[in-house]
Amino acid sequence: MREATNRRIVLASRPTGEPTPADFRLENAAVPEPGDGQILLRTLWLSLDPYMRGRMSAARSYAKPVEVGEVMVGGTVNEVVASRHPGFAEGDIVQSYAGWQDYALSDGAGLRKLDPSLAPVSTALGVLGMPGLTAYTGLMNIGQPKPGETVAVAAATGPVGSMVGQIAKLKGCRAIGIAGGPEKCRYLVEELGFDAAIDHRSSDMAARLKEACPNGIDVYFENVGGAVWDAVFPLLNDFARIPVCGLVAHYNDTGLPQGPDRLPQLMSAVLARRLTLRGFIVGDFASQAEEFYREVSPWLREGRIKYREDVVEGLENAPEALIGLLKGNNFGKLLVRVKR
Repeated sequence: MREATNRRIVLASRPTGEPTPADFRLENAAVPEPGDGQILLRTLWLSLDPYMRGRMSAARSYAKPVEVGEVMVGGTVNEVVASRHPGFAEGDIVQSYAGWQDYALSDGAGLRKLDPSLAPVSTALGVLGMPGLTAYTGLMNIGQPKPGETVAVAAATGPVGSMVGQIAKLKGCRAIGIAGGPEKCRYLVEELGFDAAIDHRSSDMAARLKEACPNGIDVYFENVGGAVWDAVFPLLNDFARIPVCGLVAHYNDTGLPQGPDRLPQLMSAVLARRLTLRGFIVGDFASQAEEFYREVSPWLREGRIKYREDVVEGLENAPEALIGLLKGNNFGKLLVRVKR
């Protein structure tokens, strides 16, 4: 049933440092009516992801920032509730980018129809969606893992990190996960099959990581930066590959860190150890989406890839959930169940 109003969460102000609830505003608007060639989407699921913090900033980045007063961006799973488009019918379930709102109009561009009989539709925002594709393409194209190598990944219980480690294992590598807290570390080893898990909150993180990687690190999938990078850096082998996917430890920084300039040390290591550091955005490898679905879908059906979802109920709770995500409070892929 269509609701009378469309709840929308907009960017109320640009945060300085950590976002706060005051940086968001819940508004009520009229539910739009589709015109010729348009469809009306009702949001069922909303994905919350670290990149959203960057889109709240006006600083130069790889994508246009959200303007103050605009609906917050985000990947979604939606139901078609009205259609004047020949390619979509009422009741279709689609993956979209409708953002933080109950309803949105679409001309059909960029939508992907989902088959609920093949997998839970929420997986289109996680293991079979953007995070899964990010892990797969970043690891395979930049990391280029080879059997017997050691692959380390930060934020390892998140939707990207957990996929990186599991794919590394399927490719014959040792997988070392870095996560926050004993429960997450147990999950990595006991449920996902990582070879070792290191708690980045422990005072001896660097020593534990070194012990877990006696032959060094050949691939480091970077999601965090900060103290985790400091622990990984000395362990990088010659010709190590570092896909740089995220730097969540720095997203709320308001200036340069204090201390000595360590750029010369980094560049010297890049030269002497012939390191490859490459930043990437999932869209760089969008053409490999079908390859990803073909290879990963059977792994999921066979139970060789596992996933975990952290579900928040209600669109109105999305701001607090995103703030928590940036602090590492989530355990698995963070989703908001929006449908009322």
